[in-house]
Amino acid sequence: MRAIGKRPLVLCYHAASTTWVHSLSVPGQEIAHHVSWFLKKGYRPGKGEDVISGTGRVLHITFDDAFVSVAQALPLLEDLGVRATVFVCSGLADQGRELDVPELAHEAETHPEELRTLDWEALRELAERGHAIGSHTITHPHLSRLSDEEIERELYLSKAQIEQEIGRPCLFLAYPYGDHDARVREVARRAGYLAAFGLPGDRSFRDPFLLPRAGIWRGNGRPRVWLKTSAAGYALSAWRRGGP
Repeated sequence: MRAIGKRPLVLCYHAASTTWVHSLSVPGQEIAHHVSWFLKKGYRPGKGEDVISGTGRVLHITFDDAFVSVAQALPLLEDLGVRATVFVCSGLADQGRELDVPELAHEAETHPEELRTLDWEALRELAERGHAIGSHTITHPHLSRLSDEEIERELYLSKAQIEQEIGRPCLFLAYPYGDHDARVREVARRAGYLAAFGLPGDRSFRDPFLLPRAGIWRGNGRPRVWLKTSAAGYALSAWRRGGP
């Protein structure tokens, strides 16, 4: 089995809680072990900008939803010389509200504290430490189900809100649920994003608004992670849409 090889590798995580036993939550120590392992395999830490060309053994880490538990994992990555991109729903960040989506309704009842998200103050502090803050829209919708006007609002306004609050350009978008279509991608281009990440995306790197990521879930041990990041494993995973 061959790994993806000389192309960039982007790993997608969500929460990093040790107490939330859910597929979306991979404890920070496990994330650090994954990252350390890939660095030992010859990957080098890179930013989102380093991924776009599709060349080089660049490793980039992303976190969707900006759950508060992500703050537990980021210092461990910093110790490895790695800076991540954290994708935030801008409509939640004023108060660090819970991610309230139908897919997590049961978790909202049983583990509401685990669905809390980082607020603007915490996100600004992460940006000061070198992490990028990207858009995960305003409200975390299925973008392909929206009207053109609704898509524009989700993508334009979230970008503007992040830039105003963080004081830095918001260069990247991650599609909630990995859900997008040609309309969504075109609006993302017009909105001024540099690129957007899918889940899984397109491993050919032909379109910067379909950048590929491998979704890593709780319980994915090293063999599973290696499979997911291999060419064969990536092809097998393409049928599955990403989590929130």
